[in-house]
Amino acid sequence: MIEPGLTGGRLDGIGVYTRALMRHLPRTGCTVLPYSWPRIRGGSAGISVGQPLPQSFEAASLVDLATPGAHRVHMPADLFHVTDYRIVRMDCPVVATLHDALPIKYPEWCNPRLRSMKNWLQRKAAAKADHVIALSHFAIDELVECFGVNPHRVSVVYCGVDDEWLEPADDAAVAATLASYKLTSGYFLTVGTLQPRKNVGRLLDAYLMLPKALRDERALVVVGARGWRCEELVARLEGARADGENIVWLDKVTDPAQLRHLFLGAGVFAFPSLYEGFGIPVVEAFASHVPVVASNASSLPEVTQGAALDVNPLDAGELAAAMQTLANDGMERARCIAAGRARAEQLTWHATARQTAEVYQTVLSQ
Repeated sequence: MIEPGLTGGRLDGIGVYTRALMRHLPRTGCTVLPYSWPRIRGGSAGISVGQPLPQSFEAASLVDLATPGAHRVHMPADLFHVTDYRIVRMDCPVVATLHDALPIKYPEWCNPRLRSMKNWLQRKAAAKADHVIALSHFAIDELVECFGVNPHRVSVVYCGVDDEWLEPADDAAVAATLASYKLTSGYFLTVGTLQPRKNVGRLLDAYLMLPKALRDERALVVVGARGWRCEELVARLEGARADGENIVWLDKVTDPAQLRHLFLGAGVFAFPSLYEGFGIPVVEAFASHVPVVASNASSLPEVTQGAALDVNPLDAGELAAAMQTLANDGMERARCIAAGRARAEQLTWHATARQTAEVYQTVLSQ
């Protein structure tokens, strides 16, 4: 299994997913192994963790390309799970999680640096997996189209939240976190790296359409590190603050406990992303008893299952109207909170690990 990655000191989505599997797979009967351990036999899937390859992915890929069909990286495990796109042929079955087809389907939303080469390598790599895990049914058609994945070798396993997100919070700790950021509870919250597909600029447009009294009462809190092509958005956020708008940008939240506290202090969570393979922050908001306004694009309606107000992410007016509804309409707030919580209880990392282990057993039995 690939080592979790950090983005600006905080785990990115692939890192959150990988670390969750590393924590929860042992509870399913799987044995998570470092590379140096001997091969495990007898029905439990051994998954190599940490420094899984004797050489870098780039070096292994070059050897693989130079000797197609002949070279296999030795892996002392029953099965190897690649949780990103760095797939090479091995002497054991390889399961790969392909989170989305974003770089190939919508390259304009990705960093252009070496993009053509990266996309070519990803297409080549995807073909080397014995089985693919997709994070949503939405993703399957795009994985087939963009990576040439065989749809009969794809299993859908949803992401989730940890058990502590579903447990009662420490009110004093939540209050301390909010005080440290000078926040008053009830704010509009969004979470995600500042990059074009997260659509935070249109969320800012929507917020500024709200009545001034509501904006004065409820801040817009943006939690996210700087990403690719975010300069204009950063300038807009800073400019709005300079103009006296009630906007807070937190770009260095790396403590998972503090992140949970920020969700618990929110009044409305807004997630107008243009494209998601899954959308973990939506489930985190559901678990936190926060009503959600979500985009109706890509996988998000599949994740929300009617528990959020789904809106056209390209329509700032529609987004603003939904935000105002969840701020002021007590009955709709209560409906979304209850439905969201029920949805979160279905989407736990333990369920993800259990279903992933079932995929391993299916692959190993073939």
